[in-house]
Amino acid sequence: MPRTLLATLIGCCIALPSYAALDERIKAAADQAQAPSMALLEQLVNIDSGSGYAPGIGQVSALVKAELEKLGATVQEVPNSAPDQSKHLVATLKGTGKARILLLAHMDTVFKEGTVKQRPFRVDGNRAYGPGVADDKGGIVVALAALNIMKTLDLKGYGQITLLLDASEETGSQAATELIASTARQHDVALNLEPGRPGDGLVIWRKGSADAVVEVKGKASHAGVAPELGRNAATEIAHQVLQLGKLGDEQKKTTVNFTRIEAGDRINVIPDHAVAKADVRAATPEEFDRVEADLKRISANTLVPGIEVSTRLERGLPPMPQTAATDKLVAQAQGIYGELGRKLELIGTGGAADISIAAGEGVPALDGFGLVGGNTHTPEEYAEVDSLSPRAYLLTRMLVELGKSQ
Repeated sequence: MPRTLLATLIGCCIALPSYAALDERIKAAADQAQAPSMALLEQLVNIDSGSGYAPGIGQVSALVKAELEKLGATVQEVPNSAPDQSKHLVATLKGTGKARILLLAHMDTVFKEGTVKQRPFRVDGNRAYGPGVADDKGGIVVALAALNIMKTLDLKGYGQITLLLDASEETGSQAATELIASTARQHDVALNLEPGRPGDGLVIWRKGSADAVVEVKGKASHAGVAPELGRNAATEIAHQVLQLGKLGDEQKKTTVNFTRIEAGDRINVIPDHAVAKADVRAATPEEFDRVEADLKRISANTLVPGIEVSTRLERGLPPMPQTAATDKLVAQAQGIYGELGRKLELIGTGGAADISIAAGEGVPALDGFGLVGGNTHTPEEYAEVDSLSPRAYLLTRMLVELGKSQ
């Protein structure tokens, strides 16, 4: 479909004045979703589904698939990249309108098999704990709650809603990247169900990711008898790390952090080879271009004579930049949350996510619609129990308003 639909979506509907009147029906339905959604969250969290663990991810997928089929969704399983035997899930719901909305969440966690036995789901006060409770099983639960509300209240003004559940978000895979990119191109807007940040945060921009690789070729020699005959790759890689580590730009939100250095394998031999790798994060594609060019230019300044240095930038996920389109989506979300008497905290992050792939395809994107939570990727990961109803309301109302775009 031509981007005229997208232009209308962004230029007209999202630019409407902020909403003031609470939708009582959706609010009541969101409140009623609290108990069953928490029960589903407990089920999901108590399944080990670390990246690459196909049996656990399969259990999560089967549970979610059953819920989606109850809603009348058409559900497709898509194989992951070998050797990972897990499968991605793509569910579609058809409405009576024209706007096409993509929801993204993921089924995998960073926690290995056996974690659930050690730390099963539990609730302490207003916080639920357990592996992946916020990242991203809480996001799955919010998505299902909103879709259930849409069905219960017969809200079908959208053209199509697609829920894509990645099986390997935490590690990334070629299959997932291609699936998300191709699916995003068929939609007008994308919303990601990563956790809402502490303080009721919504993620309005994300940095992209890349790996900078610096390789040094020197000459080996005996470290005690004739070190002068060698060309010390370890010395040169240290020099390169010091000078290339300054390529970050705080004003442009670019960071370059060297995290791995390898040189030599015997203490009595001058090493003839060394490698250093850096984590690179940037908020725009142009900054990755700049870092790539500067790596090559600056690395030509060597310390050790007769040594050879090469660099490359291996790009990962693209940035999700803050644009005029996302600003209008943010204004819409803020207006809807205001109906509840609440305000979203707007933040950016250096962490990359699946939504960046959709944004890289030119689709307006917004992130952080899952349960509010924190300490992700740690044993203290938590989700705020009382954020479920407000987040379900927010996502449902976003779906309703975006669905009115045509």
